[in-house]
Amino acid sequence: MTERPILLVEDNPDDAVLTVRAFTKNRIRNEIVVATDGEQALLRLLPDEGEALRPAVILLDLKLPKIDGLEVLRRIR
Repeated sequence: MTERPILLVEDNPDDAVLTVRAFTKNRIRNEIVVATDGEQALLRLLPDEGEALRPAVILLDLKLPKIDGLEVLRRIR
């Protein structure tokens, strides 16, 4: 069985790179999918067409452009 991915929702590219580096350094083997705003995250989690991303965990910044993290939480709940 393939391990489920980790969804990282982060608009700061430096923070995203550091997070991915930390996962790699600690030998986390899950694929890391990065979304840079709330809209991208929702398109992956709740797509109009195609298969929804079913991540093992979501790391979600609360202050995001377009759609903030709290609204993302409301919609996926």
